Amino acid sequence: MSIVPITSAGLNALEVSWFSALCSDDYQYLGMPDGALRSSWEHCSQIVQKSEANGFRNILCPSSYQVGQDTLSFVAGCAPITDNINMLAAIRCGEMHPIMLARTVATLDHMLKGRLTLNVISSDFPGQKEPSAYRYQRSREVVQILKQAWTQDEINFNGTIYNFEGVSTKPARPYQQNGGPLLYFGGYSPDAIELCAEHCDVYLMWPESKEDLANRMLAVNARAEAHGRTIDYGLRVHMIVRDTEAEAREFARELVSKLDDETGSAIRDRALDSGSLGVSRQARNRDFADMEGFIEPHLWTGVGRARSGCGAALVGSVDQVLSEIESYQKMGMRSFIFSGYPHLDECDYVGKLILPELKTCSLPHEYGRVPTTTPATPLGNGPRR
Repeated sequence: MSIVPITSAGLNALEVSWFSALCSDDYQYLGMPDGALRSSWEHCSQIVQKSEANGFRNILCPSSYQVGQDTLSFVAGCAPITDNINMLAAIRCGEMHPIMLARTVATLDHMLKGRLTLNVISSDFPGQKEPSAYRYQRSREVVQILKQAWTQDEINFNGTIYNFEGVSTKPARPYQQNGGPLLYFGGYSPDAIELCAEHCDVYLMWPESKEDLANRMLAVNARAEAHGRTIDYGLRVHMIVRDTEAEAREFARELVSKLDDETGSAIRDRALDSGSLGVSRQARNRDFADMEGFIEPHLWTGVGRARSGCGAALVGSVDQVLSEIESYQKMGMRSFIFSGYPHLDECDYVGKLILPELKTCSLPHEYGRVPTTTPATPLGNGPRR
């Protein structure tokens, strides 16, 4: 299936990212806590460093209130121990005063010399339950204030939630002078799509059937065009890739071999976004899957039995997984955020079996967000045919 929505540039190179399990989401067996894989600075920073060594261009650093590391502190700590990889930091809109957030982001961007990207989140806070429209309005205003702080001399903003007049932005100018860090965003409601289409740069999706993904991309693209904008599209998906399909499927079965439904349900329900439309779509995937959990020949929903959010994995041989990535690319996707269990081991599998076969890029370079003195270097010779 090929829909190729209008995007920011050509699709000849992909941004391929990995995932640092800050939110206590790393297992040898899904649902079975392992002390060696717990969320800690030592373990999660090791994932970042291995991802950089394997050639990943970006790494998602998620946010959670229940468990794990503080995202922005963690990203700051990674600045002196990395050289090339971008850091995709999750920011939960409303958690921090927007002007203070602008200053914090600018400081991080200088520490990373422009290697900062942001994942905009609109979920509830602990002990609070806000209407969806309010949460997305809050996020919209936060993003608008951040953009003023990054591009203007003063913040002058009159919104429903925030109002500022004549606030100097001198402390809040980021290293990336051409608009500040790229904004990645994922959301399924009409309010979410409108926010992304008007203000963000990359629309992220969780795995579904290709038909469902294509329809979602078309809907987002229509709203972006209405605002006179073009955006990029990305997929957040788990990976199980081996030399043969049989080996990959065997590992998938082993991964969930100690998981019972009660434990999986408890893990899913503890997340603040467990009732969101996006999470319900991942549950719907499992309802339509075959007896082994597949909704497409190489898209396996078993991971979603033990986590909220992204709940499916690409499972197959090297050639099969590369073919899947190529088909997504033909649909118009440029950005991929991969992960796998345990994250250090699977980072090696994907880094050594998949990345050398792909031509990759850094999206901030593609948008002109960082100085041309540090150009992106393509990797590999393109996907196998």
